[in-house]
Amino acid sequence: MDGFIDTIEWIAAAFVGVVVTITFINVLMRYLFSSSIPDGHDIGAMLLGILIFWGIAATSYRGTHITVDFVWGMANPKWKRYIDIFATLVLLFVVAVQTYTLLDKVVDTWRSNALTYDLRIPTWPFTAVAWIGDVSAVLLIAIRTWRLIFHPEEIEDRSEIKPVD
Repeated sequence: MDGFIDTIEWIAAAFVGVVVTITFINVLMRYLFSSSIPDGHDIGAMLLGILIFWGIAATSYRGTHITVDFVWGMANPKWKRYIDIFATLVLLFVVAVQTYTLLDKVVDTWRSNALTYDLRIPTWPFTAVAWIGDVSAVLLIAIRTWRLIFHPEEIEDRSEIKPVD
């Protein structure tokens, strides 16, 4: 299971590298040659969308997304675990609904045959890859929920959480 989680995190990291590379090359070409990569802006924007959804998968499992831990910080370990379980269940519900609605966007983009401006590249594969990232987020959040409930010792970011007696 940890290999699956690590693979998703590496995919998210690869998209960061691709977006940075395209942006860097595009800026360099603009300043040096008064030109740019054809569809560089469109491809970069779509890859950024993909990166966001794959990033949701990576950060949701590790619990490294932005949080407000005022109440959690004051709670004892038992209540911290309950708060984490509740928050993760809410996150699972929200991301599952988002995944369902994003599938509709993928289908609509495919049916509309939307293309990029310069190279006429179909845009639906970009939305499909973003959707796969969202599906990965649902899977990882479900794994996190399972581990929080049944194996809290396997959650790395909250080492002080102990099983409820």
